[in-house]
Amino acid sequence: MNNKSYFLLVSSLLLIAVLFSGCGASPQPVATTQPAPIADLGGLEPGWNVIEPGGDTVCSDGSPYKFFVRPGATDKLMVYFQGGGACWTGATCDPDLDPTYYVNLKNADPDRYDGIFRFENPENPLKNHSVVFVPYCTGDVHIGDAVTRYQAPAAEGHKAHPFTVNHKGFINADAVLDWTYAHFFKPAEIFVTGSSAGSIPSPYYAMRIADQYPDARIAQLGDASGGYRLNGEEVRPHDRWGTLDRLRQLPEFKNMDATEFNYESLYIAAYSRHPEIRFAQYDTAEDATQKFFLSLGSQEPPSLLSLISENQADIRSKVSNFRSFIAGGELHTILVKPEFYTYQADGTRVRDWVASLVNGAAVADVRCSDCTVAQAALAD
Repeated sequence: MNNKSYFLLVSSLLLIAVLFSGCGASPQPVATTQPAPIADLGGLEPGWNVIEPGGDTVCSDGSPYKFFVRPGATDKLMVYFQGGGACWTGATCDPDLDPTYYVNLKNADPDRYDGIFRFENPENPLKNHSVVFVPYCTGDVHIGDAVTRYQAPAAEGHKAHPFTVNHKGFINADAVLDWTYAHFFKPAEIFVTGSSAGSIPSPYYAMRIADQYPDARIAQLGDASGGYRLNGEEVRPHDRWGTLDRLRQLPEFKNMDATEFNYESLYIAAYSRHPEIRFAQYDTAEDATQKFFLSLGSQEPPSLLSLISENQADIRSKVSNFRSFIAGGELHTILVKPEFYTYQADGTRVRDWVASLVNGAAVADVRCSDCTVAQAALAD
């Protein structure tokens, strides 16, 4: 047999072996790679869902805590901290007198809000977002971890008596965030905000959320708390709430004295850890509710705008990407009201400014020219 014949024979045998080797064998599956899910919202109904976390969560009066979730786009998330006053004395905390805060969640209902919660409004820049709504019932602007004993004063038809308040805002918010982290795995865009008492802690919680989602584009907006200027030895509500005992567990607050702590330090600490977060604040120049709470702390500012300006100067000295919108008038909060779509200052609507912030576009500082009155946008 010559070499050519030998080569043809070997080639034929190899071909036969290959053909018969597959007989009776199961076809091999084609390898596929499924993209990792970015959220698990199974079981949630359209509209608002009530979540009852249990555990150590609690309202000021010992009643149960709950929060609300509205599913939308799985890659776009808003975390909203509800407002509702604050208390730090026997007279303001006693639920039988005239409490200056939401004592419990008996009337909690996100559907009662307007503004960014009108999801059917085509102008709403957050209409497609999934929303985690963090209710408020602890009197501590969501940053307390104490059970504090107060003495209620005597009043007409009311005897003086001791009572306790569960200032457990940290505990409740932790439960909400734990649920959020377990169900939103990798959102691309996150908007962290809150109104009034919920505005104050929003930079702190934006920092916490950025720890969990380092690849997300995050913007923060505080709505209506820019005038609370805490000055050292004056009344310090956070002493009653146990705020610094908890914050000192973080390196940003480890060596902070109680007289040094103020709400601006929450912005500064958050920026020092996560300078990529876009920080912002909205206020009306002479917000009547902020003036009321300042009066409870024995401060009677001739102009709230002057305190807002001082506080913002402190933030800007450390936070290079902080932006603000100051509108004229006395209205308290804007995000949850119909004025969100109508108020403007210096030719810029609040709605448009917030939309740019949410969408990652550049925003400039906006400030009223005549700050004594509110200015509505002109209709087209």
